[in-house]
Amino acid sequence: MNKSAGIIVALLAIVLICGIGLFNSVKSARIEVDAQYGQVENQIQRRADLIPNLVTTVKGYMQYEEKVLTEVTSARAKVAVANSPEEMAAADRELTGAIGRLLAVAENYPTLKSDSHFTELMREIAGSENRIAVARRDYNNAVREYNLTVSTFPGNILAGMMGYSPLAPFAADEAAHNVPQVEF
Repeated sequence: MNKSAGIIVALLAIVLICGIGLFNSVKSARIEVDAQYGQVENQIQRRADLIPNLVTTVKGYMQYEEKVLTEVTSARAKVAVANSPEEMAAADRELTGAIGRLLAVAENYPTLKSDSHFTELMREIAGSENRIAVARRDYNNAVREYNLTVSTFPGNILAGMMGYSPLAPFAADEAAHNVPQVEF
């Protein structure tokens, strides 16, 4: 083998090794996004699993609040059938709103607020909200890393060939950007 053929083989080997490394980094970034999304789903499902206990506890106190209880139950069902991050985010926003309305109505029932089972469920739901926030942050960090990998050279070339494109992170609901009005 002459010297120029050896150089060409060495260069091809270097390009192949770099290509394999790049392929692995793109694939690893996507796997990390999927894993972090799984954590978001797990935490949202954990909160959703608390809802039947909450509804059962509240039902005895709120005989005339059937609409609010139905909204909570319906929103929980939408979480269970969400198939994408976008659907999950929409279902989660709806469930969060329904729980908020339920808690607002619960303020009218002092005996409910003093019920130990209710207060423990509220503590669990608050813990779930914190876990969801952490899982969303971790997911958004993974999406950011993935998007950097598939949007910058040379990853963008390989990502395009693999059919990978940038992903959208979880975003706050538009209403979250408004400053709440507090009236006394």
